[in-house]
Amino acid sequence: MTGTVYLVGAGPGAADLLTLRAARLLGEADIVFHDALVPAAILVLAARAEKVAVGKRSGRHSTAQRFINKQLADAAGKYAVVVRLKGGDPMLFGRAHEELSYLRARGVRVEVVPGVTAALAAAAEMGVSLTRRGAARSVTFVTPRQGAGEAPNHWLRAVLAADTAVLYMGAGDAAAISAALIAAGKPAHTPVAVAASVSLPEARTAYGTLAEMAQLVGRVGGAPALMLIGEIYGRALDKAVQPERCAIG
Repeated sequence: MTGTVYLVGAGPGAADLLTLRAARLLGEADIVFHDALVPAAILVLAARAEKVAVGKRSGRHSTAQRFINKQLADAAGKYAVVVRLKGGDPMLFGRAHEELSYLRARGVRVEVVPGVTAALAAAAEMGVSLTRRGAARSVTFVTPRQGAGEAPNHWLRAVLAADTAVLYMGAGDAAAISAALIAAGKPAHTPVAVAASVSLPEARTAYGTLAEMAQLVGRVGGAPALMLIGEIYGRALDKAVQPERCAIG
């Protein structure tokens, strides 16, 4: 193998939130394998590279992970700089472990370049810290999604144990998630924020309660969305209910 594969975080979407290292590698890349949600404004930075879409979208046709793994290894035998461009941060719900393991087992040089994960961009956009002294001392990032044959997912337990919870890749199941949390003892009036397209001009945020979470997802327009749960969103909710409940910010 002659090349290096770089697992690069594309961040939440805004091109100017890329790290300097990520931008440099995109400019140097010979080939870029990119996720479905990476915006054109970021891909344009890889001006000299061949671009291959390998996006994985829930409920839609997508590239099998085993095929992505093989493509990366094959590309490392042909090119000096191979970029695997992932939304957010590669090491958070990005299947990085599978790609790292596959490549290392075949002697391929691989490096990881961090990116801004959507939860942090959402917190910045809302102006609401994920933590708060004396009120929110723990944060959990979870996804309720579970693939066939995977170990049991204890997302419910993790959300109940944390002061602040951020749920990734769960907006399509918002009603079921809300019901499960309430049934497990989470108060229905717990403040919730739902944020879509964070960091982009079309970003939308809706505030409400846990019981209203599915409605909030609908109000942000069906875009890929985060669901953020915790008492820290209470003040934002108090503002949002004037004059109309669950107003979009």
